[in-house]
Amino acid sequence: MSEKISGDLHIANEVLSDVIGHAVTQCYGVVGMTSPTRAGSIAKLLPATRLRRGVVVDTSENGVVVDLYVIIEYGTNINVVSQNVVDAVTFAINEYIQVPLDSVNVHVEGVKVRR
Repeated sequence: MSEKISGDLHIANEVLSDVIGHAVTQCYGVVGMTSPTRAGSIAKLLPATRLRRGVVVDTSENGVVVDLYVIIEYGTNINVVSQNVVDAVTFAINEYIQVPLDSVNVHVEGVKVRR
């Protein structure tokens, strides 16, 4: 089907959050996602069914801005894991959603021993 159809495609932020959340949880060293902490409270690990709460998607003039709130496995290199998360999210957005990506910000909310 090579025929071009005119129109606009709108993708909900919830769909972006689901794709991003799945990509993040597949990264080595990520134990889970957390809700963004507002008042410096303790990070709470979210169940796998609520991963989109650890993802904040916004838009800018240049594209989509993604903020991720993650818990990293104890003993892993935080910088390497964070870069892997950025790479995985960038790949998922470019490959599956195909929308312009402005930035991916990883906020490490805690470190936890994997059981």
